[in-house]
Amino acid sequence: MHDDLGHEVELGEARRIVSLVPSLTEAIAATAPGLLVGATDWCTHPAGLDVARVRGTKNPNLNAIADLAPDLVIANQEENRELDVRRLRERGIEVWVTRIETVGESIGSMARLFEALGLAEPEWLAHAREVWAAPGETWARAAVPIWRDPWMVVGRDTFTGDLLSRLGVENAFGDAEERYPSVDVAAIEAAGVDLVILPDEPYVFSAEDGPEAFATPTALVEGRLLTWYGPSLVTARATLEAQLRTALGR
Repeated sequence: MHDDLGHEVELGEARRIVSLVPSLTEAIAATAPGLLVGATDWCTHPAGLDVARVRGTKNPNLNAIADLAPDLVIANQEENRELDVRRLRERGIEVWVTRIETVGESIGSMARLFEALGLAEPEWLAHAREVWAAPGETWARAAVPIWRDPWMVVGRDTFTGDLLSRLGVENAFGDAEERYPSVDVAAIEAAGVDLVILPDEPYVFSAEDGPEAFATPTALVEGRLLTWYGPSLVTARATLEAQLRTALGR
């Protein structure tokens, strides 16, 4: 089998999995929880997940991963470093790397991963495919800051941007040269946005930290609904649309 980057992965019978991607940790846990033996400190879902922790997505403890004797490590091209993937493979550990920039890619990628693992497609994935099948008509234009001091926003070719587009929300910085461009508040306000969407990750925007910077209406949302693929996709569309429309009084 080949992962999303075309790398051949010898799976055999994978029964011990370490996930370095919070979204995929939740996906595996919801589908075949007995397979997970390790995850990052950022893997917060499902609640109460009881597996060994191997530090972060950008600085995983490679020795701790090796000690778990995994049949497979799951990584993501954006979230994890190529260097760590290479070092794990040099230790003889199989690594499956996903590449996800759209909602459609996320669903297809997870379907291939489950197939490679010999797992039937879970009901939640089939449901997510149905929920996100039809794009909505555009009804708002928004910017999505992901950091401040300096301010950074979601730009081109991102999962979040595609998700918003399918929801009917145009990403004001979707044509930026960078995927996460640095901008200032004035540039955000000048982009003709109806709404500024403030997620609680990676920067933890809150009622006291973020909205006060803008004259434009803001919406505080759970970052997981904007950036995670997995079981959260089932409810993300309805939840986000309700929250964003409420913020605009629509």
